Amino acid sequence: MTVLRSKIDTTSDEFVANVEAMNAKLAELDVEFRKVLVGGGEKYVERHRKRGKLTARERIELLIDEDSPFLELCALAAHGSQFTVGASVVVGIGVVEGVECLVVANDPTVKGGTSNPWTLRKVLRANDIAMQNRLPVISMVESGGADLPTQKEVFVPGGRMFRDLTRLSAAGIPTIALVFGNSTAGGAYIPGMSDHVVMIDDRSKVFLGGPPLVKMATGEESDDEELGGAKMHARVSGLGDYLAADEQDAVRIGRRIVARLNWRKQGPTPSAVVEPQYDAEDLLGIVPSDLKIPFDPHEVIARIVDGSDFDEFKPEYGTSLVTGWATVHGYPVGILANAQGVLFSQEAQKATQFIQLANRSDTPLLFLHNTTGYMVGKEYEQGGIIKHGAMMINAVSNSTVPHISILMGASYGAGHYGMCGRAYDPRFLFAWPSAKSAVMGAAQLAGVISIVSRAATEARGGVVDEEADAGMRAMIEAQIEIESVPTFLSGMLYDDGVIDPRDTRTILGQTLSAIATAPVEGTSNFGVFRM
Repeated sequence: MTVLRSKIDTTSDEFVANVEAMNAKLAELDVEFRKVLVGGGEKYVERHRKRGKLTARERIELLIDEDSPFLELCALAAHGSQFTVGASVVVGIGVVEGVECLVVANDPTVKGGTSNPWTLRKVLRANDIAMQNRLPVISMVESGGADLPTQKEVFVPGGRMFRDLTRLSAAGIPTIALVFGNSTAGGAYIPGMSDHVVMIDDRSKVFLGGPPLVKMATGEESDDEELGGAKMHARVSGLGDYLAADEQDAVRIGRRIVARLNWRKQGPTPSAVVEPQYDAEDLLGIVPSDLKIPFDPHEVIARIVDGSDFDEFKPEYGTSLVTGWATVHGYPVGILANAQGVLFSQEAQKATQFIQLANRSDTPLLFLHNTTGYMVGKEYEQGGIIKHGAMMINAVSNSTVPHISILMGASYGAGHYGMCGRAYDPRFLFAWPSAKSAVMGAAQLAGVISIVSRAATEARGGVVDEEADAGMRAMIEAQIEIESVPTFLSGMLYDDGVIDPRDTRTILGQTLSAIATAPVEGTSNFGVFRM
C-alpha cells in the first residue's frame, strides 16, 4: 500500500500549541490583507463610486465565471515600502468563459492607478506567469501612467511592460485590453499593444498627451474627446475595436472575445480527483513555531495529495529529503520535501536523480521547503558537499518541467536555491505564515558577524567590548528576523503570495491547471555534473 498513514496526535500539547501559533500568524496576515482590500482608502473609493465606477475587484468579479475562484497573486507587493500595499494593481488567475486567464486590473483609487516601481515589478511578474504558462492576458486599464515622482525607477525598466505584450502576441497568446477610464502617456501603449481593445463611450480616454501637454508642446487647442475619446478611437483612429455603452457592457464584450478565442490547453489532462484521507485543518498544527524543531513532511503530503497516495522514491537513502510521486487534483507531480532541515551529499544526489527522472516522464515538480541549507564542516567538505550541492542546483537550474515551490518552514542558504527558490524561476512560489528565508538563521548570522568582528579587533591588537558586541548581535538578529518573515519577503515580490496552509491543496490545483494550458516537457540536457 502506498497510502500514507498519519502519526499526528491532534490532541497533544505540542500540536495544540502549533495551531495557536499558526492562527496568531494568520490573524496578523489578515490585518495586512485588509489594507490591500481598501485600496486608496475609504475617501477615494467613495469618490470613485460617485463617478459611477466599479472598483478593480468588482470589475474582476464581473469578468470571471460565476462562482469560480480567483487566485490573487502578489497581493502584499510594496508592503514595508512608502507605497500603498498592493502596489495600485490587482493581478491574478481567473476563469473567463471556461478559459484560465491572467488578469491585470489597475486600482484607480490609489493615485489614479499610476505605476510606481512596485507596480511595475508586479506587472512584469504577471507577464512572466502568462508567458510561461500560455495564459491569455486581460488588462483592465485605468491608469494615469507612471508615478512621476518615481519616474527614474519606472521609466527605463517600464518599457518591458510593452515589450512583454508584443512578445505574448508573437507567441500566439491573446492580449485583451478593457479600458475603463484614463489610459494616458505610457499607459496608452497598453491598449496600443494589445490584440483586442474595448473602450467605453464617454469614459475611456487614451492619449499620449492630454490637452494641457498638447497646448504646451504644439500650441494646439483640443479637448479630451478629440484627442483620445472612445468614439474617436472607434470611428477615426481605429485603436478601439469595440465601443461599449458602460463598464458592464465592456466586461460582457471582453467575455465574448475570450469565448471566441477557440483556446485549447496543450498540457496533460487530469485524472479523476480523490480527496486526501486526512483533514486539511490539521495543516495548522504540523509546523512548530520554533523552526529548529523538525517535522515530518509526510504529514503535509498526506493532506495535499490525491487519496493521500504517495509512491516514495529512495525512502532508505538520503532520508533528510523525501522524494516521490503523487497526483494533486488529478495532475501528476514529483515531490521533493525537506525532512530534517539539513541537506547532505546523499540528499543532493538523490534529488538530482529524481529531477532527471521527472524530466524524462514530463512530470511537474513540487518543492516543499524546510531546509537550513547544505551541511558544513570538515567531514562534509572533504566528502564533496560542494560538488554534490552544485549537482542538485545544476539539475534544478536546467530542469524544464514546471516547478512549484511552497515555503513551509525554514528556507536558508544554498538550500533555498537547491529547492528551487525565486531565483530559479519556479512557475509559482508561495509561503506559509510560518516560513522564514534568508542567507541563514538570524542567530547564526549575527554570530558569524560577531566572530568576524572579534577576529578583526584582536588582529589589530584591540580588546573586544563584550557589551557592545552583545548589543550588535541583538540588533543584527532583530533586523534579520524582520527581513526573514513572509510578509516582508512577499512585499519584495520574492513569492507569489502568503497563503493559509489549509488552502495549499486548492492553490496547487489552480496552479497545476493553469500550468497545463501550456505543454509540459522535460529535458535530458543538463550541465556537466561534477562527480
